Amino acid sequence: MSTSSSSQIIVTVPVKSVGVSLLLTFFFGPLGMLYSTIWGGIIMLVISVLFAIVTFGFGLIITWPICMIWGAVAANSYNKKLLAGKVQA
Repeated sequence: MSTSSSSQIIVTVPVKSVGVSLLLTFFFGPLGMLYSTIWGGIIMLVISVLFAIVTFGFGLIITWPICMIWGAVAANSYNKKLLAGKVQA
């Protein structure tokens, strides 16, 4: 009589905190977005630098809140995809 044992492997992936995303983007702007979205952080970093150069820094008044909103939405979207099982580690 042969017995086979089966083992179950469970992989856990941590969720991304919307609050942490907001704090990071508040203090670090586009660099803080790298926590929630890599491509979004890179895109906003380029845009923020260009706006800062053209407007002598005043353009950051516009781009900084955009970074905060985008970062929070990206973290929330990631968590929803994770719960739906669509995110691969």
